[in-house]
Amino acid sequence: MRSVISILDLSTEELDKLIATAKDIIANPVKYQDKCAHKKLATLFFEPSTRTRLSFEAAMLELGGQVLGFSQASSSSASKGESMADTAKIVSCYADIMAIRHPREGAPFVASRNATVPVINAGDGGHNHPTQTLADLLTISRELGRLDNLTIGLCGDLKYGRTVHSLIEAMSRYPGIKFVLIAPEELKLPSYIRYNVLEKLGIPYEEISSLEEAMPQLDVLYMTRIQQERFEDLSVYERLKDSYVLNPEKMALAKEKMCVLHPLPRVNEISVKVDDDPRAAYFRQALNGKYMRMALILMLLEEAQRNPQREPLDETDLVYDLHCNNPKCISAVEQELPQAFRLTDKEAGIHRCIYCEQKA
Repeated sequence: MRSVISILDLSTEELDKLIATAKDIIANPVKYQDKCAHKKLATLFFEPSTRTRLSFEAAMLELGGQVLGFSQASSSSASKGESMADTAKIVSCYADIMAIRHPREGAPFVASRNATVPVINAGDGGHNHPTQTLADLLTISRELGRLDNLTIGLCGDLKYGRTVHSLIEAMSRYPGIKFVLIAPEELKLPSYIRYNVLEKLGIPYEEISSLEEAMPQLDVLYMTRIQQERFEDLSVYERLKDSYVLNPEKMALAKEKMCVLHPLPRVNEISVKVDDDPRAAYFRQALNGKYMRMALILMLLEEAQRNPQREPLDETDLVYDLHCNNPKCISAVEQELPQAFRLTDKEAGIHRCIYCEQKA
């Protein structure tokens, strides 16, 4: 039995297979309408969501399955102090698969180590959001006809933007990819993504602060919201929130076949005047998310039926005598979780928390 916590849990071949399945679902919906009959999906959403939660629920319903769950932490026993591990064990008694969104980084990973059904990470803090990346990949494939030889601009909140982190990890495995990282100094891409993915794999990238300068070279522009909920100091948010606004004037600088993506919700970083531009793909992107979640649910349930045993934890290069200093890590609030770090760079002696991937 397998869970999907990071986009790296899926090989490039599996990504391509999921895209092919999603396209077949689009072309032949009746073929799939009873594929999950008598199966139940639990949606455990400990923070607000519209698209992701409803997309998962619509996906399961359109596969003929059923849905149960909650949409806020106050509706769960977490408000009484129940641990993530115990929640996962309990929900496993009632559902065949679960999707978890949580503000604490590493919470879905902890759930996956304790559940007896597959777990899908539906977003954990500023860490990972693999199913949004699946939506992104299908959208790029449908809009541009390929996933290779692309220049991808990532604009806005690259520090806390979990969708950006997962997209970089996914697209870095396709040939001919270049990234243009467009962000203010305070919201630049975290070093662990820059070093462990881009530099380690030799992926070309440039960091700039001007959206106008980047526009002419881009095949894909991935806009992001400056996320108020990720800032401890709201004065910093107020100063940065309008750093980038995409409007028709900036779109005039772009290629004719460029596509604009956004994980949504938007605030004011994309003008509504851009919505009618045929290159604006963000609402089509939201629909594509449903199809990719359908494909992923099918894949994980089929695998779980063949092999119901939980995948063992890879204990290679794990150490237990370090402490995670990330206040947003699940280990910061669930004291009985073992502090565990993996050696990720032997030359530099860098260990990273197995829950949130922050450096010790």
